[in-house]
Order: sequence, then structure tokens, then C-alpha cells
Amino acid sequence: MKLSYLWVTIFSLIVSLSLQAQVKGKVTNAQGEPLIGATLIWVGTGSGTVTQPDGSFRLDKNKQSQLLAVSYVGHLSDTLHVDKQPAELDIVLREEAAIDEVVVKAGRPGVMRLKGATHSLVMSQTELMRAACCNLGESFTSNPSVDVSYSDAATGAKQIKLLGLSGAYVQMLAENIPSYRGVAAPYSLGFVPGTWLESIHISKGSASVKNGYESITGQINIEYKKPQADEQALDFNTYIDSESRAEANFEGNIHLNKELSTAVLAHYENTWGDHDDNKDGFMDKPKVEQFHLMNRWAWVKEHNIFQAGIKGLKEDRNSGQSKHHTGMSTLPYFGIGINTERYDFFAKNAVIFDHEKGSNIALMVSGSYHNQDATYGNKVYDVIHKSAYASLLYETKLGEAHELSTGLSWNIDHYNEHFRLSHDTALPLSHQRTVERTPGAYVQYTYTPNTRWTLMGGIRVDHSNLHGTFVTPRMHIKYAPWEHFFLRASVGKGYRTVFALGEYNYLMASGRNWVIDPLEQESAWNYGITADIHFPVAGRPFRINAEYFYTHFLQQAVVDMDSTPNEVRIGNLDGRSFSHTFQVEVSYPVIENLTLSAAYRYNDVKTTYGGKLMERPLTGKYKGLITAGYKTPLGIWQFDATLQLNGGGRMPTPYTDANGQPSWEARFKGYEQLNVQVTRWFRNWSLYVGAENLTGFKQKKTVIGAENPWGQNFDPTLVWGPVHGAMIYAGFRLNLTK
Repeated sequence: MKLSYLWVTIFSLIVSLSLQAQVKGKVTNAQGEPLIGATLIWVGTGSGTVTQPDGSFRLDKNKQSQLLAVSYVGHLSDTLHVDKQPAELDIVLREEAAIDEVVVKAGRPGVMRLKGATHSLVMSQTELMRAACCNLGESFTSNPSVDVSYSDAATGAKQIKLLGLSGAYVQMLAENIPSYRGVAAPYSLGFVPGTWLESIHISKGSASVKNGYESITGQINIEYKKPQADEQALDFNTYIDSESRAEANFEGNIHLNKELSTAVLAHYENTWGDHDDNKDGFMDKPKVEQFHLMNRWAWVKEHNIFQAGIKGLKEDRNSGQSKHHTGMSTLPYFGIGINTERYDFFAKNAVIFDHEKGSNIALMVSGSYHNQDATYGNKVYDVIHKSAYASLLYETKLGEAHELSTGLSWNIDHYNEHFRLSHDTALPLSHQRTVERTPGAYVQYTYTPNTRWTLMGGIRVDHSNLHGTFVTPRMHIKYAPWEHFFLRASVGKGYRTVFALGEYNYLMASGRNWVIDPLEQESAWNYGITADIHFPVAGRPFRINAEYFYTHFLQQAVVDMDSTPNEVRIGNLDGRSFSHTFQVEVSYPVIENLTLSAAYRYNDVKTTYGGKLMERPLTGKYKGLITAGYKTPLGIWQFDATLQLNGGGRMPTPYTDANGQPSWEARFKGYEQLNVQVTRWFRNWSLYVGAENLTGFKQKKTVIGAENPWGQNFDPTLVWGPVHGAMIYAGFRLNLTK
């Protein structure tokens, strides 16, 4: 079909569909201030939305329920009866008072799928509290879409995988500002304390062009706890586990007046002890001591919202050899030390001209200073990464069916690197300085003729002083043929500049020789189609979500550990590279307060290595997930369990040892993991105990060539499974709200 005919067909379908009823309005507090991120849920369905920065909302009518539950942290929840006619509501939530009576609140779903054009979901605190969630990397335990695994057994670096591809292709955002990029990426999952999180937003596939061009497989946006959320609140959390790890967290905020509020968030963690369960002479996990402090401010008026914050982090990470192998006692210990200091600031100011039209202009600025000094044996990687970001956005509604967003952005990355890629201490340190400046502009248009159709198209143009001018187009279409069935399709392009040493410096722990070719800018197309359906079974909603995504790389920085033994080569793609991902997920509340869910995902991820198209190594072919959550009727006890089924995959091509045997198996097998947690809730505090990896499975050999860590055959980076067995933990939470 010709393109012109296709657009004529789509337009004809749009104009032929009848307008369905919607509910819209605004949620404010008693002082008339908008409540940002308030949750609205149709009771008994889990279908709903969250409010925009001006407190406004819009959601489809629901035939299954006419009761709309509205909730916001620190405020009394409310439930409204919405009749069959289109409604526009002004909802006022009162702040919680210190009363003795039991208040029954509408529960906020742990995971909520948003009804917009993009394939997005929100993980709330309800979901995050189902596990220990000590940091961002541990927040996806019960999520079937995001995988988190160790990158190596020496440094403890972890990475996420989305759509079967590494976290480098996921754009990380902190409150819609690009964050934790470049040299911070390998350890960033441990840089975000879990108790600081208010929610996590996950967008899969092509995301909005508003936040830049870097998203290839999706976006993960973290929302920290807000100073304006409660009149006055104090949260305290402690944690300890059987792997010698302890944490303490504090979050407190205060309203200085009706408009101005501030919050302080603090985190301390310490992991100690030389754990070596497999007796290979190397610690299975690093010793980590981290201090993290954040102060943020909010000034909220009817037509102006200003937020700003600053945070600082200091982390010392030490690992490596804990004892010598027989016959190697004359060699020095192989040690790994990574010391990090990081400072961030951000400021956001939004001016709202027209609440009804949502007309506003916003300026966002941020900056970071990341200083990392790392040693891997005698190899050295010292780097200072400074970055700055600014974005000016304008948004408005051009009538009921049309929305426009446009803006300008500017980003700069400055790397100052000193490194030695050999254990030969006689060699001097090499020096490399790289600066990338990227100004850009975008426009995004959303057309919503009725509740059945939503079309969102965006395009941005950016110019890099390193790679020239490039264009990023993205398109999203949502079609809802009936109220409880949604179809979405998306297509879009993404780009990424690779800073190889900064992003892959953890590979320096191996004895492989490094070869880095001049790298081009990565680029890829992503295509996706998803379906969401829910219908009542025995009076309770049965939900099914199915999705398929295809990522096709035009250019890619390929980390090749296959072509040449004892070498890691980072070079440009010469051939094909793609990812096919199919996932299906179902959930059902079998009885009141007991919800079961199951998911299965299949990955087909291949890249060309040395002229051969092969499976991407260390990537599981499939993942299964079964979760169960039960809370007693009075909400006193909560029980959560998650069973993961992780599929096998390919290892990098093994070399032949002195005995003529392969150094490791060519493939790894699948394995299971079981996690459980029990929580006892009290009025202002709770106790929780849990266990991870109760199946006890762990990768037997996580370090290759451990008997001689100074040789070329040494490699601790081939990790595909858990590095420790069963682990138990316990914690205490305190929440005081005025």
C-alpha cells in the first residue's frame, strides 16, 4: 500500500469513530494547590491515571465501575461516584490528621499501566515494598520486563537489560532529566537508594522525543520523594542481611509555609567481610561503604512551580583476591579498588499560563561532577566526568483533541581520563580529553479525536560537535476498540555516543588485552506493538498484556570477546545486529487481597562478531516470572513471593587450555530463583524479613584463571548467574506524618 493511501485510510478511520465519554478535572489540596502525581483508580479494576504538574487529569469512563478512588501521599483518600454523563471534577483532598479512628483507604496498585500513546507503566511504593529494594538495581525483582545482573564477579558492577539489550541503550532519567550517563552507568544502579524512591516509570520501545535522542530500547524515569508531599513527615529505615551488609536511611521534610517546603534524604551502607563461598581465592562480592546525602526544595503556587536540589555521594568499593592459590604465594595480591565522588544539582521552574488548556513553559537545568579513581591490579583508570544539561519546553492544548509540545535542549559532556591498560607499572599513564556539545530542538504533536484513538508524533534535530547533525523521528499510535482493550504501535529512532573506557572500565578487571577502534555514533530503529486487555472473571478483573519489540541497529559499538582469545575489542558493527523480544503477562486476584501474576519473555538477540552472526553472549533466551502477593483484610500482615525462571544462553567463545580442554562451557543452562518477604504493619512502623535465592543456585565458576590473576587467562567478567546462594535479611521502617 502506498504511504499516501495508508494515511488516508488512517484519517478516515479516525473521523468515523464516535466520541466516547471521558472524565477530566483537577485534584488540589485544601489551599487550592495542585497535587502532582495524585492517583485516580476506578475501584475494582486497577485502571486509572495520575495527575499532571498542574493537578489536572483525564481518563476514560469505565463501564465496570462508577466509583473513582483518589489518593495522594499524606492526604485522606476519597471515593467519588461518577454518573454516566461526561464529567469535569474539581477534587479537593484533605491532609491527614492525627486521629485515633481507623481510616479505610483505597489501595494504590503496585504497578499501573498508563493509558497514553506510549507503552508505559508505573511502579509505586506499594510494589517497591514487596522486596528489600535497597537500591534501584534491586527494585525490579518482581518486574518481568527489566533484568538486573552482575556484569562481573570482581567489582560487583550491575547492569539492567531491557528488550534483551544492555542498560546502555536505556535512557536513565531522574525526574525527567537525563542522569547517570557515561562513566556513572556501570555502578549507577547502586547510586540510587531504594527508600528515596516515590515511583519508577518504565517506557518500553520508542519514548517521547522530549527528553532527548538517547533512548533506543526505552526510558526508566525515577521519581524521588517530594518535599511538598506531606505537611511534615519523617521516614527511617534500617536493613541487615546474612551477607554482611547493613544500611540506614532517613527521609524528612517540612513545610516552611503554604508555598515553600524542603526535604533531606540521607543514606549509609556498609558491606564488610571476605566472602568466598566457592573457595577460588576471590571475594564473591566487593566491600562497599557509601555515604549519600540530598537536599531538595519546592515552591508551589497556582501558576508557578519551582523545584531545586543538590546531592553528594562518596563510595569506596574494594574487592579482589582474599588468599593465594598453592604455589602462587610469591605474587602480590590482586586487588581492585574503585573510589567515587559524585555531586549533582538540578533546578526546574514551570510557569502555568492556563490551567484549562495546560499551557505552560518550563526550564530545566542540571549538572554533575563525577570523579572516579580505579585500579584493577596494576591497571589504572582515573576519570573526571563533568556534564551539564538544559531544556526549555512549551506545552499547550490546541482545543480538546490537539496538544503541542516543543522545546530546545543543550547538553555537554567533558571527560578527562588518565589510564594504563597493562599491569606493567613501568608504562606511563595515558591521557585523553574528550568534549561533546549537543544542542537540539524538538516538536511533538498529539491528536486525540476521541477515547478510541491517540496519535503522537515527534521529531527532533540535534547537532554534535563530534558526529554532526542527526534527526530523531518517533511515532506512537493507540487504538482502543472498546473500553478494556488497548492496542499500541510505535516506531522510532535513537542515537548514542559511546565513551568506551568510561562505560566498560569494569572489563579492565580481566587479563584480556584491550583494543579500541575509533567509534562512530550508535544508531538504531525500534518497532513495537502491544496489546492490553482486561475483563471480569467471577467479578474480578483478569488482565492480559502481550508485546513484541524489534530493535535493528544501523551502527553499534560491538564489544567482541569472541574473535580473538585473550582480547576484548570494542569496534564498529560490521554486519547485522538486532533484538526480537516477545512477552506475555497475565494477572488475576484469585480471592480478595490475593493477586497472582505470571509472565514469560523470549529473547532472540544476535550480533555480528568477526564476520559471524551469533547470539549475544551472556544473554538469557527466556525469562519466566510468577509472583504472589497477599495482605490480610486489616492490612496487618503482608506476604510476597517471586519465582524467577531464567533461561540459558551462549558464552563467549572459550579458548583451549594447556590440557587441550575448553576453558569453560560454550553455553550456560537455565536456573530458578525464589524470593519471599513477610511484613508486619503497625500504625507508624513495620518490620519485614525475607530471603533471596532460596533455591540456592549459584554459578560455580565465576572467575576464570583464578590461580593466576596476573596472567592473560584471568577473567572475572563472564558472569551469567547468581554469585551467592541463599541470603536472608531483616529490616525496620518508621513513618511519622503530621
